[in-house]
Amino acid sequence: MSLRYVVQNGDAVLREKCAEVTKFDKDLAALLADMKETVRAENGAGLAAPQIGVSLRVVVIDVAEGFFELVNPVIIAQKGEQVGEEGCLSVKGKQGVVRRPEKVKAEYRDRFGKKHKLTAEGFFARAVCHELDHLDGVLYIDKADTVYDLPAEDKN
Repeated sequence: MSLRYVVQNGDAVLREKCAEVTKFDKDLAALLADMKETVRAENGAGLAAPQIGVSLRVVVIDVAEGFFELVNPVIIAQKGEQVGEEGCLSVKGKQGVVRRPEKVKAEYRDRFGKKHKLTAEGFFARAVCHELDHLDGVLYIDKADTVYDLPAEDKN
């Protein structure tokens, strides 16, 4: 495992539509391990592969519900609405107010290629939507009603 550099807004990889994973092998396992280490070191709720310069449909999410590895994830249903603040490891020093579904259902594969489904609500649903947007080249600032600078002491 190793920490990866988190690319910042303006890097072209953040605007790419990512490729589907077709090989469920040791390279994917290493990528997931690096992503887990990186998101925890950055104190993030999630990390998508393009945020570390890898244009693949891979996401990790670390929330109160647990740690999740989502490969080739797709939202298959959504319900309700929530409005809340979001930040992003690739948009340091800013936050925005974003509308997201209150509840989502998603299908994904694990590191071995096995299919799974999950249901996420509240902050977990927000994290799933935020990270999956990255896989299509969308940043939260594209969807935010407002974006603002964080105070200097919070701009890590």
